[in-house]
Amino acid sequence: MELDCEGCAGCCVDWRPLDPAAAGSDRTGPRPPLDDVYALAPLTRDEVARFVDDGLGDALAPRLFEPAERDETVTVDGTDLAAVDGRPVFVVGLRKPPKPVAPIGTDEPRWLGACAFLDPTTLQCRIHDTDRYPRTCSTYPGHNLELGAETECERVAAASGGERLLDDEPPADLPAPAFGPQALGATVFAYPDPADLDGVVARLRDGEATADDRARFVGAAVGSRPGSLSVTRDRMSDAREAAREADSWVGAAIRAWTERAGDDGERVGLGRDARDRLVREVEDDAGAPGTPGWDAER
Repeated sequence: MELDCEGCAGCCVDWRPLDPAAAGSDRTGPRPPLDDVYALAPLTRDEVARFVDDGLGDALAPRLFEPAERDETVTVDGTDLAAVDGRPVFVVGLRKPPKPVAPIGTDEPRWLGACAFLDPTTLQCRIHDTDRYPRTCSTYPGHNLELGAETECERVAAASGGERLLDDEPPADLPAPAFGPQALGATVFAYPDPADLDGVVARLRDGEATADDRARFVGAAVGSRPGSLSVTRDRMSDAREAAREADSWVGAAIRAWTERAGDDGERVGLGRDARDRLVREVEDDAGAPGTPGWDAER
């Protein structure tokens, strides 16, 4: 598997406003996500715990699902949710605030939802090649290739020309898929106290989740035991509190970008030099790790 990622960020950015017909739907299975975040990458329990332990719990966001046909359901805030044993199922991924990015051949920066760790200047991941880099990201698009499913790389190439997927042989050491039968308690979690989610589900559905809302699910994910519905309460409580109190450069940058952002897909109104200075002010000066630039990759 070999990719050409320079200037792309197709799997890190919500590029539906640029080309709605070409972008994917973010449907990874029969259960529609409750939110509208594009291409949320599910994290493992250990990855979620690592972010929390590193003071980056404010970079995390939960995703619940509408039920598929014949799914067990639980209703919260008037919304039917996919459930297991009466508990809503969810995954945890990385937040995607609006950022001033110019991906996939665009001529100037636009406000697009982008991964919290994507450097808008270089379009590189700030945690690539670190122990925080998610497994889902490092193996993409391996599972798509294994299943013969379209990849974001192919969508980008079809929309903007060129070749992004240079070798379509999936890795030999590809891990089990995030939504496979082994996923319960490892990448797919069950919230143990659905009665506590009154109001929370409505805010998640409407894109208005609070830090406490997100921390509830982060804590439940960290407290989960792989292969079961069991949750270690002390571990859940400690992780929830740490996630709620997190105040990292990621959270500060998300607040700053959200306050500045225009509508989805709207032109930022800054040249790239001015945009790059703004990125340094909002992210780099706040403590974001740097990226090497594409020349360093060659």
